Amino acid sequence: MDFALLGPFEARHEGRPVPLGIRRQERCLLAFLLLEAGRPVPTGRLADLLWDGAPPPTARATLHTYVGRLRAALRPHGVTVATRHDGYAVETGGHAVDVQEFLALLGRAAHAGDPGEQVRCHDRALALWRGPLLDGLLDPGRRARIGGRLAELRLTALEERAESHLTMGLHTRVLADLAPLAAAHPDRERLVAALMTALYRSGRQAEALEAYRATRDHLVTELGIDPGPALTTLHERILAADPRLDRPPAPLYAVRVRDHWLPWSTGGHPALEFCNTYAGWHRSPETPGSDWLRGYPTLAVWAGHLDLADDTVVDALLDLALARPAAATAALEEARSFRTALYACLTDPADARAFRTVAATAGEAAAAAVLTAGPDGVAHWRLPPSAGLRLPLLATARAAADLLTTPARLTLRACPGADCGWLFQDAAGRRRWCSLSTCGGGPARTPAAGA
Repeated sequence: MDFALLGPFEARHEGRPVPLGIRRQERCLLAFLLLEAGRPVPTGRLADLLWDGAPPPTARATLHTYVGRLRAALRPHGVTVATRHDGYAVETGGHAVDVQEFLALLGRAAHAGDPGEQVRCHDRALALWRGPLLDGLLDPGRRARIGGRLAELRLTALEERAESHLTMGLHTRVLADLAPLAAAHPDRERLVAALMTALYRSGRQAEALEAYRATRDHLVTELGIDPGPALTTLHERILAADPRLDRPPAPLYAVRVRDHWLPWSTGGHPALEFCNTYAGWHRSPETPGSDWLRGYPTLAVWAGHLDLADDTVVDALLDLALARPAAATAALEEARSFRTALYACLTDPADARAFRTVAATAGEAAAAAVLTAGPDGVAHWRLPPSAGLRLPLLATARAAADLLTTPARLTLRACPGADCGWLFQDAAGRRRWCSLSTCGGGPARTPAAGA
């Protein structure tokens, strides 16, 4: 059973509403327990919420009666209301609560380095909201008491999604999302800043300046404060028509493909380019030259960019990743782990363990590959769509096997730049660095497994 609290309260089974046959106060009690699903809520807290700060003398006994009715209504659906010390807890087991899913998606967005993956997590999280928390069940006062944190997180998610959209150059999406919200929340400077940036990039400088003026007037009149330094600086840059506002920041050594940043091609071979998706082994994910494969969609797009998969296959992989996010995450982690072994294998021929790892995956790829005629009359080994989400990994392993079994394997070099480590081919043996202009000095570093 699934419970929906972010909007009208609903219990569902396989997408269909399930009438539980419980009264309004009992629905409120169940909702309060579900907001803390898996954790006990003290009896005093429940009584305070149910009777809005004025519980009757019989509150404890009445609560006991309500809990008994809830248990009877939920038992056929496998949901348990447990007694925990001086309180109660809903044991959801395999059941879902949209509030928990919302919080989990926000956590994933916070740990995602790629703006596209952040947007996907925020999109899914925000789509769970169908209206105000427990709409039709709670009055505004009690909603503010128990839902203030969730309402704040929802606004923060909207702001963070807007900033990710701006990073991706999608300012028109920001206008559609934030224009009505900015008027309702003039005190949220982060939201206003995103809207002002989007307006400016859309050629609407006057409207961007008006948004600042309205926000400043509200802050001065209602709160007696001036806008913060970030919003003030943005206002000054808009007044000066700062050209840096015209476009989102791009990582160094990057190319934009299907709204994903991919590193320059410098290695001369797909297996090397795969290793080069982790450029600058010791850098943090926020700086240029760190892990480029921050989400499965980027891995799929990268495979298409390196001609390891056709466009139609990439489209299918992106759809499959959206439908099966957990499986896509597992496939990405497997690819990252293989990348670590491949880098070690290519830079240290004596690393037998790394070679065995690469050889095992290459064997899987060889068994699954199909010889396909190309439009130019030249045949190519391709992984069939039946390889599923592992297709980019297997295609890379196939390419790595081809490299390891040819004399070209002897021409490989690792850039010794302290901030690089990219692999490239150098048949003449004369190049000291790869193609990155900032390279120089210091040994390359190897990433940890799964980095």
